[in-house]
Amino acid sequence: MSVFFSFAFLAVILALVGCTNQRRGPEASGRRFNRVQHGQCTYTFILPEQDGNCRESTTDQYNTNALQRDAPHVEQDFSSQKLQHLEHVMENYTQWLQKLENYIVENMKSEMVQLQQNAVQNHTATMLEIGTSLLSQTAEQTRKLTDVETQVLNQTSRLEIQLLENSLSTYKLEKQLLQQTHEILKIHEKNSLLEHRILEMEERHQEELATLKEEKENLQSLVTRQSYIIQELEKQLNKATSNNSVLQKQQLELMDTVHTLITLCSKEGVLLKNAKKEEEKPFRDCADVYQSGFNKSGVYTIYINNVSDPKKVFCNMEIAGGGWTVIQHREDGSLDFQKSWKEYKMGFGSPSGEHWLGNEFIFAITSQRQYSLRIDLMDWEGNRAYSQYDRFHIGNEKQNYRLYLKGHSGTAGKQSSLILHGAEFSTKDADNDNCMCKCALMLTGGWWFDACGPSNLNGVFYTAGQNHGKLNGIKWHYFKGPSYSLRSTTMMIRPLDF
Repeated sequence: MSVFFSFAFLAVILALVGCTNQRRGPEASGRRFNRVQHGQCTYTFILPEQDGNCRESTTDQYNTNALQRDAPHVEQDFSSQKLQHLEHVMENYTQWLQKLENYIVENMKSEMVQLQQNAVQNHTATMLEIGTSLLSQTAEQTRKLTDVETQVLNQTSRLEIQLLENSLSTYKLEKQLLQQTHEILKIHEKNSLLEHRILEMEERHQEELATLKEEKENLQSLVTRQSYIIQELEKQLNKATSNNSVLQKQQLELMDTVHTLITLCSKEGVLLKNAKKEEEKPFRDCADVYQSGFNKSGVYTIYINNVSDPKKVFCNMEIAGGGWTVIQHREDGSLDFQKSWKEYKMGFGSPSGEHWLGNEFIFAITSQRQYSLRIDLMDWEGNRAYSQYDRFHIGNEKQNYRLYLKGHSGTAGKQSSLILHGAEFSTKDADNDNCMCKCALMLTGGWWFDACGPSNLNGVFYTAGQNHGKLNGIKWHYFKGPSYSLRSTTMMIRPLDF
């Protein structure tokens, strides 16, 4: 309230200072003002005019600076006095206003403080409310952000897990792809190798076909020649048959002559002495010949048990201690080994050259005592090798001359190219093998084929340069392979206790 009355009093004073008949409009611009600056506040006072009737100066030259003239007029002196009076009044007013200001400041100080405190409290309360609202909103937004962040983290975790799973799946797929690519490359390499081998086989096949065609032509020409020879032989046989009666008569005459000679010799005792010597030294095989002092290789006559006639054989007295009875020999292809069962039974060829001793004689010899078998081989490069079997014998004809072997050794392969036990002998007209293909017809010759087997020393003889890729040649699988035809072979037997 005191502040209100103070402002009212100040307003009254200011109203009294001013002229009641003040002019408005442009004339008011001629009034004088006095401004007082106190701190941040500015006080403006309107000063009264020169006289009590508020007359204006008749000329513009009568102004506040007229006091400085040396010879003022009467009106100017009066105005100066009045101005001094007004200045004195203004000083009094100024002092009074200062006192009033001090009073207002002192009286309003506590109220201003109170107002400031109230304003501060009101502002503080408002700020607190606003802060509380902001905090609640911030908490709500924080909660929402936390929820969103949690959802984002969950979603991110799921995405990371899916990404890891996809990465693992991709890695596995890449690994499988690499493995499959590697396998495909291996298969491609194998296919390339197989294609190369197939091409080589086709080339060899074409060469073999060409060779077979040539052989076929040669065989056809040979068959033609043999047919002609057979016809000639038949003619000669017919002639021989017609002359048989004459020969029989001559044979009877010779028998009579022999009996006469025997009678004459018996009287002198010569025949008995010679017979005793022969009975004392019957050669059962080449081992007996060697032990009797004959140590040169050659053809000798032996007497085999259960065989009525003596048999000429070739004895090898040089290889591995000598005493070997040769039962088969190949060296130059001069003899055809594509023979019948009967021919292989009784033997063919010359003991001093290519020949087969005969299955019946081999059976008879190996039935006398235990024998070992040695097979000597030589290829077209001059390399020699052998296979030796500690026990060797064959069965009789009813058993199809079944082969029995035991104890393999030698340099012609670590494994035996002969079936060790139970293989039966086969020829082109007696198929006793274990194959539906008839090995003797396909591979030629007579042999213990079993299921065509890894060996055939009685196959076709091929010369140098034509001995490769020949399945029907003279082969010994574990020495030179299944399609290499050898240059020479020799099969020999000797007693185990030699």
